[in-house]
Amino acid sequence: MVERPPSTHRGDSQAAAPSPSILLVTTVVVCLSLLGVCASSPPDEATPRLPFFIGEKLSYDVTLAGGNRIGQGTMWIEGPTDVRGTPTYLLRFDSRVRLALFSGESKSESWFDPVRLTSLRYFKHERNILTHEDISVEVYPAEKRWQAKDGKSGSSPSDSSLDELSFMFFIRTLPLTPGTSFRFDRHFDTTRNPVLIQIVRKEVIPTPIGELHTVRVDMRVRDPKHYEGEGLIRINLTDDECRLPARIESTMPIIGKAIMTLKAENAPPNCAKR
Repeated sequence: MVERPPSTHRGDSQAAAPSPSILLVTTVVVCLSLLGVCASSPPDEATPRLPFFIGEKLSYDVTLAGGNRIGQGTMWIEGPTDVRGTPTYLLRFDSRVRLALFSGESKSESWFDPVRLTSLRYFKHERNILTHEDISVEVYPAEKRWQAKDGKSGSSPSDSSLDELSFMFFIRTLPLTPGTSFRFDRHFDTTRNPVLIQIVRKEVIPTPIGELHTVRVDMRVRDPKHYEGEGLIRINLTDDECRLPARIESTMPIIGKAIMTLKAENAPPNCAKR
């Protein structure tokens, strides 16, 4: 069975056939996180009820498939922050990994409009022995265009565009009914579309904070810089109103499969149920 997202997700999604495989969004930059209803004031009274809030903070261990710990990551939300007159949530994700002679760091920031569910600004800093990348982009959803600090620019396919990090937050707003799938042409860079989402099944997974009831979501994206055309992320979201990313499995250069597992959170008592 295939469903379309609810009306709050603009008319930019289409039902898609379930897709296999498993990606990541950038080396361990994968954004994942957030939760329930306001623990702090939303930027605007019109802000819809979202499964994340200003002040949320999630911490992760990064391990190899065999269980060896190689790093850590943190995802949190600051704000509200004004961008061209619009109050936004500042979504942030930092990670560091080290294995033998390989080391890497990644930092991402996304200024996210919680009313229109769209990104207005995006920044990423990434460093490892294979990649040295700095991205700074202004996104203009109403004009369906973007402008990078380095002079590059382009058109966007949607008036509610997203970037790598905000896409992970957006996924948490979708209906998590196993067996359904979605197609989105919402990445601000048209070369990165479509993004295919498949709601796979419910799973109970072990974490440092106990066993968590989750829903597994597979996300396929186009990422020519990090993969040969496509990559995939496997995300386990907690099966509650917070939809916390409890586990993220992805592939990293040289290291191979890497897993980020939730080890600390400040979610409300009704979330992250053990």
